[in-house]
Amino acid sequence: MVLSRNEDQVREKFFPKLARVMASVPFAEDLVAAYYCAFDRNTPMKAKGILFGALAYFILPIDVVPDFILGLGFTDDMAVLLAAFNVVRTHVTKAHRDRARDTLGRLRRGEAVSA
Repeated sequence: MVLSRNEDQVREKFFPKLARVMASVPFAEDLVAAYYCAFDRNTPMKAKGILFGALAYFILPIDVVPDFILGLGFTDDMAVLLAAFNVVRTHVTKAHRDRARDTLGRLRRGEAVSA
């Protein structure tokens, strides 16, 4: 099933990629909040599917605009995430955003972060 495959890929690859590219990703807080929302038991399955699809797009090495292109590399990732957020925004809670800010702070300090 696609949802299960996306969930597994996101769980395994999300934080390693985020740690590598965080300085280049202006929407990192939204990205991490989406991650926590997707793994929240209270998030409806439809919203989880949309979020896992957007997060999987972020971690996949092949996308419309390659991530290594300076200044443009993450624009397609941002567009996909913003489209997903538009659909599921009511499910991304203050708790998800608070946890995202905490996680980003730990990453910036060089602390290990796991799923």
